[in-house]
Amino acid sequence: MVNQKEIHSCNNQVDTFAEALETARQMQQSWLTYGVDFVNFYVEDVDGDWLETWGHDEILGNYRLDAIKEFLVSNDSVAVKVRQHLGERSLFDFAVNLEESWRISETNDRLSAVRNLLASEGNSVDTGDVRFLDLANSLLVKLADIL
Repeated sequence: MVNQKEIHSCNNQVDTFAEALETARQMQQSWLTYGVDFVNFYVEDVDGDWLETWGHDEILGNYRLDAIKEFLVSNDSVAVKVRQHLGERSLFDFAVNLEESWRISETNDRLSAVRNLLASEGNSVDTGDVRFLDLANSLLVKLADIL
């Protein structure tokens, strides 16, 4: 006997597909009716600089990245230790990668990602060293506070 949840899920998928298909048909009809000017119906500010600035808002308008960058250059003791640990490595690149790792939902996976970031780029780091593990844990705690 087929489960009710499976039937409901299938119906939802069919409905979603039907909506997407109808939208595509409307777009195709607009193209046939208006030619290339159909873009004006589907793209806001079509004559603007949206193509040149594509993706800028992901970096420039990212409050998490801004908060991480501010933290990393602060006088906080954990931030100072992170900077000392990173040495000559790019602080901005580290912040971008740290923000990406913050998107990981599992706490243990996030901790592993932060450890990998701290140990990356050929640093001869003993990842089992208590100071290294303490730094990674402290960094996660600080990030949880500011984010």
